[in-house]
Amino acid sequence: MSEWTWEWRGHIPAAEQLRESLCALGNGYFATRGALPEYRGGLVHYPGTYAAGCYNRLESTVSGRRVVNEDLVNLPNWLLLRFRLRRADVWGPWVSPNSYAVLDHGHVLDLRRGTLTRTSRYRLDGTAVLGVEQIRLVHMADAHLAALRTIITTDGWSGQIEIESSIDGGVFNGNVHRYRALNRHHLAHVRTGAQEPHTVWLSCRTSTSDISVALAARTTAGSTDAPSVSSVLSPAGHQAVHRLVATVAPGQPVTVDKTVALHTSRDTAIGNPVSEAVDRVSAAPGFPVLLDSHVAAWKGLWRRADIRVPGEAGRILRFHLFHVLQTLSPHTADLDVGVPARGLHGEAYRGHVFWDELFVLPYLNLHLPEVSRSLLDYRHRRLPRACGAAAATGRAGAMYPWQSGSDGREESQEWHLNPASGRWLPDHSRLQHHVGSAIAYNVWQYCAATGDTEYLHTKGAEMLLQIARFWAGFAVFDPTSDRYRIRGVVGPDEYHDGYPGSPRPGLDDNAYTNVTAAWVLTRGLDLLRRLPSWRREELLDRLGLGADELTRWEEVSRRLRVPFHQGVISQFEGYDGLAELDWEAYRARYTTIRRLDRILEAEGDTVNRYKASKQADVLMLGYLFSPPELRHLFQRLGYDLDDDVWNRTVDYYLRRTSHGSTLSELVHGFVLARARRADAWQYVHEALKADIADIQGGTTGEGIHLGAMAGTLDLVQRGLTGLETRADSLRLDPVPMPALSEYGFTVHYRGHWGVGVLNRSGQLDISVPDSDESPIRVVLADRAVTMAPGETCTLALSDG
Repeated sequence: MSEWTWEWRGHIPAAEQLRESLCALGNGYFATRGALPEYRGGLVHYPGTYAAGCYNRLESTVSGRRVVNEDLVNLPNWLLLRFRLRRADVWGPWVSPNSYAVLDHGHVLDLRRGTLTRTSRYRLDGTAVLGVEQIRLVHMADAHLAALRTIITTDGWSGQIEIESSIDGGVFNGNVHRYRALNRHHLAHVRTGAQEPHTVWLSCRTSTSDISVALAARTTAGSTDAPSVSSVLSPAGHQAVHRLVATVAPGQPVTVDKTVALHTSRDTAIGNPVSEAVDRVSAAPGFPVLLDSHVAAWKGLWRRADIRVPGEAGRILRFHLFHVLQTLSPHTADLDVGVPARGLHGEAYRGHVFWDELFVLPYLNLHLPEVSRSLLDYRHRRLPRACGAAAATGRAGAMYPWQSGSDGREESQEWHLNPASGRWLPDHSRLQHHVGSAIAYNVWQYCAATGDTEYLHTKGAEMLLQIARFWAGFAVFDPTSDRYRIRGVVGPDEYHDGYPGSPRPGLDDNAYTNVTAAWVLTRGLDLLRRLPSWRREELLDRLGLGADELTRWEEVSRRLRVPFHQGVISQFEGYDGLAELDWEAYRARYTTIRRLDRILEAEGDTVNRYKASKQADVLMLGYLFSPPELRHLFQRLGYDLDDDVWNRTVDYYLRRTSHGSTLSELVHGFVLARARRADAWQYVHEALKADIADIQGGTTGEGIHLGAMAGTLDLVQRGLTGLETRADSLRLDPVPMPALSEYGFTVHYRGHWGVGVLNRSGQLDISVPDSDESPIRVVLADRAVTMAPGETCTLALSDG
């Protein structure tokens, strides 16, 4: 393995779905899992293909309850390609690791080129050997194309080989085993057809969202000396099949090229998806040309986004970046899609959009700002729905859903299955209204990083002000404490969704929720002061925002309650009254306690009784805000937050967190690094291996954890450097971490493409590319320098 390649050896059935997720290829428009082409979906292999934003809603009956879920749809399988040998005038079994003795088998994922190569060698009989090499790509330049080249060789055998290349429309959503009781058949109205001489096509529609999907496949086969012996196009039923027969012999390999085009009715500037797919695949060049243009597109993408860190940590970071870029590429800028929490790699969380852009956008803002803007547009298009959701509860403003899909309605399930007990339980995660604050934060950070005042003054302002309005209306004044309070919410922790024994779901005064709500209100007021007078008046008139309402914003933003106990910030009101958990006893009893909530419920208990968190909650404040920012926020609320209080708070929750989310170790590592703590690396290391080692126990096979992957990139770019983008300067405050003592990257800052940052050997090298832009002011804790385009500066760092 090199810094650019990852390798998997052997065919291990129990590990295949994990490998398939990690070997998925995509281009932002669609992605296909890294399954072996000869297998249909099953318990071992799952060749899922997903187009960004292609959802469908189905009704199911589970344990006597009617449930409705919207899912990212598993589209027809274009990958299917199998072959068999003609021996003694009889066709043998289809070649696979199950049908012949395997001499060698492996996969190599090439990050630089964006390709997956499979190699297999099989024993036929005696000394005869069959070799298979397959290289696949999902095209990064042409978002609608994918290709698979198969080279079949023999040693000690010659004869005919039959190749069957198919598009399979008889697929369903089956990647997540715990969803097996739900209705999973999303595709209907399957049609097939052919266009001579080499193309078959398949079209279908999603059953309720009525999205038309069309795939066309062009397959050719032959050797250097001879084309295929026969070729028959056989579209029928739920499959479009192309059968070819060729002759293979030692020194005379057979090459099979399968090129596929995918279109849906969500595409812009097209007519009929079927004709578009057929025309595109017919016009597509051969595999070598496709590969060259694909590799060139990846080269340009790496130039804009790469991160350089030596050693194993650097390999993993680049692997994470690869999967981020496959899910959210420049093609994303042309789509109406959000950030799917599990990428386009599987069906966990049903492909829904949560708050993960909070961990993704900080990196994209400085590398692919057009993608960040598009992801924010996804939220803006659903602003009317969010305002309608707030109005349905009797409140003004925008109440964004915790889980979003196609149209912005709340997609969170009302019941969820605990696989540890087999029981269906009420799901109150929709009370995580802090997702609105995350959206407002993303708007503000995007505009600060890019200088996109046009967006801030238009769509950004509309979202931010409506979210602020929601918080101002949600807060209720409590004369006893002389403070405003926010009741009945769930914080990022997610374990705690109510008080023990209370029939009412939700918690009061979640510290993270209240502090971020105060931040949103403050930013809303700041923004109104900054806006040009004509735009301010236009917004105030259109939104119906009067002076009295803005006065309330100011008051709430300064007087929201933040609970404390024992000299630390309380996660929520009443947290101190919960019981302590015997952590050692549970660690001794169970292999892993990451999902402590499921364990306790299976025992007839509830995590609501204990001081135990799934993931960072209060400590998320240290992820979003620098220490000076956080101190200022608390001061504005009338609280003192010095280093001692914050460090005690960090230690307090470190001891009481089970890390049941891949985001947990990431946030803890980030916070500890900024606090210059030696134990930061322990958490950073766990965050780095979360998906490659599948530390959550089988979940990565259902899709990667995109937020955690992107968050590790942000940890280097922002956490270790202390990078903050301001209107007047680029601010840096590097912190030491011996295991990550050297790193480099380039960023796009205020019109400057490729501002270089390199930290090594106790010094910071900054370079500004030559251009006609204005100079950049770079500010460190103890000095500031102004750099003109074309200049490079080396700054010595202190040991502190």
